[in-house]
Formats: sequence, structure tokens, C-alpha cells
Amino acid sequence: MAGSGTGSSGTGTSGTGCSGTGSRLRFLLAVGAVWAVTRAVLLLCVFRVLDMPGSDVGIDIEVIYRRWYGVFQTGVFPYDDVTWQYPPAAALAVLSPGLLPFLDYAHAFFLVCWTADAAVLAMLLYAARDGRRSGRGVWVWVLGVPLLGPIVYARYDVMVTAVAVAGLLALGRRTRLAGALAGFGALLKVWPVLLLAGVPRGARTRSAWSSAVVTAVVVLMLFAAAMPGALAFLTFQRDRGTEVESLGSMVFHLARHFGWHGRARLHYGSVEFLGRHVHAVSALALGLSLLAFAWLLLWRFRARVFEECTPSDAAFTAVLLFTTTSRVISPQYVVWLIGLAAVCAAVRTTRQGLPIVLVLVAAPLTQLEFPIWFQHVIASDKLGVATLTLRNALLVVATVIACRRLWRATVSVPPAAAGEPEPPAERASELVSG
Repeated sequence: MAGSGTGSSGTGTSGTGCSGTGSRLRFLLAVGAVWAVTRAVLLLCVFRVLDMPGSDVGIDIEVIYRRWYGVFQTGVFPYDDVTWQYPPAAALAVLSPGLLPFLDYAHAFFLVCWTADAAVLAMLLYAARDGRRSGRGVWVWVLGVPLLGPIVYARYDVMVTAVAVAGLLALGRRTRLAGALAGFGALLKVWPVLLLAGVPRGARTRSAWSSAVVTAVVVLMLFAAAMPGALAFLTFQRDRGTEVESLGSMVFHLARHFGWHGRARLHYGSVEFLGRHVHAVSALALGLSLLAFAWLLLWRFRARVFEECTPSDAAFTAVLLFTTTSRVISPQYVVWLIGLAAVCAAVRTTRQGLPIVLVLVAAPLTQLEFPIWFQHVIASDKLGVATLTLRNALLVVATVIACRRLWRATVSVPPAAAGEPEPPAERASELVSG
């Protein structure tokens, strides 16, 4: 994993494990074997062939997603269902199992998610084919996904991540395509718009953002014209509270041990805290998200150096910021981070090595807090609170380090390193001292 400094720029075996025909073949065989075994286990879990702890995560697909599927087939959005909290293009993900009509809905959904997982692997392998990008990104994805567990195939977030990875990889050479993918991804689950946070200034920024806006507007208009209720998700998202796995929920998990009498109940599609002061903490979380957005704007305004790694490092940092400050840190959110971390790791000069490692460590803890020990989390007992505290602390530390490294690499750089002329006084003093 790359550290805070610049990684090796060579294409030798030590950098990627892919240099030379023999080395490349060994790399592909190792990746293929590990991916095949781990994904087979995940599929066996969600198909309930293997009865392992945490394997029973498909209830949302079998009940909620299947219900939405029936509503979409009538030509409308489920605008009277508060659990529908997604942008309109998410309907495509819910409808995607229809591509496999010979299978049960849930089984078809799992296979579509498996296909999206395979697509991410294929894109990362293709990016590393000539040695310009590192094979470490492939390993981050291959090993990171099973650390999170079967939930990866039991939500549609891996499909969104595949779109995001494609967009971020395209930023280097096909800016308009990258913008279009970011715009479409934003209508799947909003966060992919953050992929464009680190696009270099000038023509590339204008090209990427104009393409993203045009794509998003056109797709949104098509959905609004074809299916009533396309914007109902905005109201349901606004009314959400503090979910029991979020950073803000730690206040109430601890307060329960000091006499707070709130409850953890299913509310707006997830288990949230209900009771006194919950509204204030939810408002504080929104305030933190606004501060995160303000920091991103400030960084964008102050950044002077845009290197090869900057777009992926900035996207990873931005999604970390909004994941950590969210009122809802659902387990599947970590899939986004693993996908973006894989793209970062594929760039040799990335500064995000340590945050990537922290996210990978947080992944198995996320699987422990949901679904394996979720009852402990709901009860706010010592095991549940300790696991959740450690997971959230890792995400907070990863976010702070990622922000600091992005700032230092792009803002806090000497003028000469940024390609700017040194002030005359400093240049004169150097000549005198020399």
C-alpha cells in the first residue's frame, strides 16, 4: 500500500507483481483464485446454502426490493412508501433482476450484484494491464469486499460502486465520459457526484461538470415525465433521524448507560433512535456535513497542485467526509469506500495509503456490528457499543488523515513545487547564501 510519500514509478515486479509475462500470469492466477473462492462463499451465504454468522442479510431484497419491483412494473414510483429514499435511477437497480426472469427475484438480484463485483475487478485489471497503474488496487477490491461480508450482494450499492469506479478510472483520458458516469451515478445514489471534486481546473473541469449536469438533467427529466413520484425520495430523506450505527448515535448509546430513556426502533426504513434530543443530534450531523462541504470548497479554491493521484485521492476523501458525518452509516456504505480506495491504490503516487488500510480494517468490524452483533448494537450493551465505537473511530481517523494528506499534497506546497515563481526576495537570499 502506498504511504504518504510518492510511490515507485517503475513497472517492476515489486511495484505491481505484473511485470513480465510470467509474473503477470502468476498475478492473474492469484487474483482469479482468491476472487473466485471468496465470491463463491459470498454467493453461497446469500443463497443460504452456507449457514454462517451474518449470512441472513437478504430479507430487504426478498421483501422490500421485491415490493418496489412490483410497484415499478405498474409505471410509478413507490411515493407513498417512506422506505423509498433513493434517486430515480435507483429504479433501474431494483428492476435489474428482471434481466434474469427464469430466476427468483432475490436470487437474480444477488447474481446482478455479483456481476457488478466482477465488472469492478475487470476494470481494475484492465487499468493495470500495462504497468502504468498498480496491481495493489486490484488486491484492495479482491480482499476488501469479503471483509465486509454478504451484505455486499444484498444491497444495490455495489452496482453504484461499479459506475463510480468506471467514472473515476475514465477521468484520466475521457473526461466527458467520466462526467456522464458521475451524473448518472448521482441519480443512482447521489454520492458519485463527489467523484468530480478533484478534477484539474480549466477545460477538464468544465468538460466533466457540464457532461455530468447534462446527463443528470436529461435522465431526471425522462424519469419525471415517464413515472410519477420520481422526486418523492427528497421528502423521505429529509425526515430521517439518527440511525443506530452513525457517528451521532454514539451519544445515545452512551447516554443509555446514564439514564436516557430513548428507544431504538425501525423508522424510515432503518433502526433509528427515538426520544429526547435526537432531533438536535440529527441537526448537528447535518451541520457537520455542511462543514465537510465547506471544507471541500475551501480545498478546491486553495489547491495549487493537481497530480495524477489528485482526482482519486480527492474523491476518496470527499466520500469519506460525507460517509462519516452522515446520519446513517449503513454497512453497505463501506462498499463505496472500498471501491474508491481500490482506484486510489491503483495510482502509484497516492497519498492515501494509511486511510485505505484503516477503511479495510473497519470493514470486518462493520460486518460484526451488522448483522452479526446487531442485536447488541440495538441494545447498546458493552459488546455492541465497543464494536461500533471502534468502527466509527477508524472512519473518523481515516477521514482526518485523508483530509490532512490531501491538503498538504495540493495546498501546503512550496511555490516552486507548485510550478510558481519564487518571490524575488527569497530568490535573492538564496543567491547570497549560496
